[in-house]
Amino acid sequence: QVQLVESGGGLVQAGGSLRLSCVASGSIFSFNFMGWYRQAPGKQRELVATITSSGNTDYADSMKGRFTISRDNAKNTVYLQMNSLKPEDTAVYYCRGVRNVATFWGQGTQVTVSS
Repeated sequence: QVQLVESGGGLVQAGGSLRLSCVASGSIFSFNFMGWYRQAPGKQRELVATITSSGNTDYADSMKGRFTISRDNAKNTVYLQMNSLKPEDTAVYYCRGVRNVATFWGQGTQVTVSS
């Protein structure tokens, strides 16, 4: 069973930065793509950023220029560097991995941005 474990969330002031990590229990090469999603209270889960097995990235418009997704295959880890954080970035951030038709989610990590 694949496990994805997120870490790196916390409380930060507006304008600050955080780096989230998602460690997979197996090789991330096996995933077609991996991504970060977030869910704020009372809202639907939304896409933040994705990265394919070949390293191609994609971002939600509101995150472009502020967030960067990357991967370290040797560490089976996907990162999300978040800069210039805003209070509206407050949410639980989830890691997702897709392997063929199967999708896997982590348990989430809370990010809270104070104004």
